[in-house]
Amino acid sequence: MSQFPYQQSKPFDLNYATDEKSVFNFFNAVYAWMCVGLAVTAAVAYIVSMNVQVVVAMNAKGITIALFLGLAVLSYGIQAAAHKIGAGAATALFILYAAILGAALSYIFIIYKMSTIGAAFAITGGTFGVMSVLGYVTKRDLTRLGGMLTMAAIGLFIASLVNIFMQSSGLSWIITYAVVIVFTGLVAYHTQSLREIAVANSGNPRALASHAIVGSLILYVDFINIFVSILRILGSRK
Repeated sequence: MSQFPYQQSKPFDLNYATDEKSVFNFFNAVYAWMCVGLAVTAAVAYIVSMNVQVVVAMNAKGITIALFLGLAVLSYGIQAAAHKIGAGAATALFILYAAILGAALSYIFIIYKMSTIGAAFAITGGTFGVMSVLGYVTKRDLTRLGGMLTMAAIGLFIASLVNIFMQSSGLSWIITYAVVIVFTGLVAYHTQSLREIAVANSGNPRALASHAIVGSLILYVDFINIFVSILRILGSRK
């Protein structure tokens, strides 16, 4: 799990003039790249899962910690440098991120039934869709709630790292349910934040292209965290 705050560029205000078509196209790009990232993750996870020895090696304690920290750094780096390196380079890094995470999640094809994976994906997709629409259309400022949820996500990330050593089943289940709640809320907050950013940059296609990649990464991370947690809750293994 890796998540960093992506702050709004202005105080919350969706009432000033904007190019609605530009905002619509921006979200089309965000969701399209998010879907690409999910497809890359699924493909890499499935391919890697065919080699059980590689999967076992990747889930060794040291490798798991390295992947956690490496993906967190890569996520932060993409968000921080997207506007400096350009949309093309940021896209390549996003695909790299999705591929590495896919390799890390390859174990799900070994321990879970395909029907369970499909059910978890469907539930996650429905939950994500509802919360994203809510975040887009609501007039309520979610900034304060988003700040609290972001801090909670960072706390859960740290707790997950600690539990790699503790191996506490109770803590693991607490983290699992908390992740579903926190990241479900973050979907709405991040969608609202991205709409605000799209409105503020509606006349700047180059900036929108970079923001679209960062936005797709953020929503992708939200989706993956919810999906993995729901998959564990459903828990029907082979």
